Amino acid sequence: MHLDKVTAPALRTMKEHGRRVVALTAYDYPTAQLLDQAGVDLLLVGDSVGDNALGLENTLPVTLEMMLHHTAAVSRAAKRALVVADMPFLTYQVDPSAALENAGRLVREAGAEAVKVEGAGRRAIEAIEALVEVGIPVLGHVGYTPQSTHAFGASRVRGKDAAAARLVLAAAHRLESAGCSAIVLECTPGPLSRRITEELAVPTIGIGAGPHCDGQVLIVNDVLNLGVAGTFRPRFAKQYADLAAIINEAVSSYASEVRQDLFPGPEHSFDMPQEELQRLTEETTKS
Repeated sequence: MHLDKVTAPALRTMKEHGRRVVALTAYDYPTAQLLDQAGVDLLLVGDSVGDNALGLENTLPVTLEMMLHHTAAVSRAAKRALVVADMPFLTYQVDPSAALENAGRLVREAGAEAVKVEGAGRRAIEAIEALVEVGIPVLGHVGYTPQSTHAFGASRVRGKDAAAARLVLAAAHRLESAGCSAIVLECTPGPLSRRITEELAVPTIGIGAGPHCDGQVLIVNDVLNLGVAGTFRPRFAKQYADLAAIINEAVSSYASEVRQDLFPGPEHSFDMPQEELQRLTEETTKS
């Protein structure tokens, strides 16, 4: 296992050496600690915390304060992985000075080592350039960008026809020129992702973008099946364990033992010396 601390510049080195970037989302201390120890290269504290951990409908209601809270927990756990925090909706699009202040808080207060910004429009590019100028590494994000969900309509896949693909390709180049350390490609056709990956010097990290990206990221809930039955799982996600079934079985066993007076047993309980128990009985009886 590669044990060196992963930094933003190291992502580019990994691309140059042909080493795939392994990334997962993380929203809390124990999960981040497990993922870090398992050798994940990048922990993304995504604004996907909204619909994956906080019960929100989508990412739009996620606030900077929420991101500070969850990023700090992940940062405390990560020893090797690069910790990247999503900048929530309207924390960077208003103007570069607001972007600097908000990203600065994620770095200074929550321990983020890089931030991620969605889109490649004028406001996003201005924000990225301002952040890079002061030394805050930035990951870009093109293709399907969840913060723009209301503008996309039904389809999540971006770049299926030549005209749309040109827009995604141009956006990726703008992000590289603005100084991004890496670029997330979400829900883009494999051939388009391959071309972007080949043309850019910075690494691409795919999610629903095919096998030709320089790395992959998934939502940890999808990988481990951390959700109730019937929870939506996108086509591009792969389940590697069924923790929902394991948790259900464990909690059902616990509930059954409590109701049958089987738990706690003597091995889970604390005793006290007989003479102290007798003294307590005598003293409380007298009173």
